Amino acid sequence: MSWEACTDLRYGVGSSLFTFMQITYSRVIHLSHVIDRHIPQWPGDPPVEFTNVAKIPDDGYYLRRFSLGEHSATHINAPNSFFADGAGIDKYPAESLVVPAVVIDICIVAADNSDYTLTIADILAWEEEYGEIASGSIVLLYTGWQHKWRDRHAFFNQDVQGIMHFPGFSSYATHFLLTQRQIAGVGIDTHGVDPGQDSSFATNRLVLVQSGIVLENLTNLDQLPPKGTTLAIAVLRLRDGSGSPVGVLAFVP
Repeated sequence: MSWEACTDLRYGVGSSLFTFMQITYSRVIHLSHVIDRHIPQWPGDPPVEFTNVAKIPDDGYYLRRFSLGEHSATHINAPNSFFADGAGIDKYPAESLVVPAVVIDICIVAADNSDYTLTIADILAWEEEYGEIASGSIVLLYTGWQHKWRDRHAFFNQDVQGIMHFPGFSSYATHFLLTQRQIAGVGIDTHGVDPGQDSSFATNRLVLVQSGIVLENLTNLDQLPPKGTTLAIAVLRLRDGSGSPVGVLAFVP
């Protein structure tokens, strides 16, 4: 499958036809959870609600109204969720939402230590086996938390003080990926790219200050190879949105 784009020299870009991206795939996989009223919700987020507006017996068609928070379900965060002068989700260019992805699997260590954070050593070990992470990639962290999705208590794993315990990216690993590998962003199968105990949201801030991509509550990461997948991220273009629920498709070679 080949995607092509053409622009006119009068607009400051080359006028010749060029290949923008080639995607060769054998399977397409949903990386987004199904949305219903029972999904795990971050404390303080608005509930997921569905209301019937029209029914087939009465109106000839079926229609519902729905509402949920901008950071509910599988979602993307926007810079203005942490920076007052940051861009809203409607400002992300379409081409920035089609990205190559690599997957780093920390399931085994996270099963023993729910507070585990990705280290630079983990990244280098992954690269020793699969090659250096290419510039412009999104790094997906598979922790195994996707399998806890239907159990809110296990998913957030709060202690008696209310502190959450789930794995994530360490700030220094994130800084390494951004500065040394020039990645496009990060994603994870927990409710936050930052580990549960990190109330400073360091990884979010590091990525979003560069208008990078932050994806949370992903699923089916166990079905992806370590490298070679391309993601298509479909945002809701909410004006000035702090984020958006997303439909994420993985094109797997």
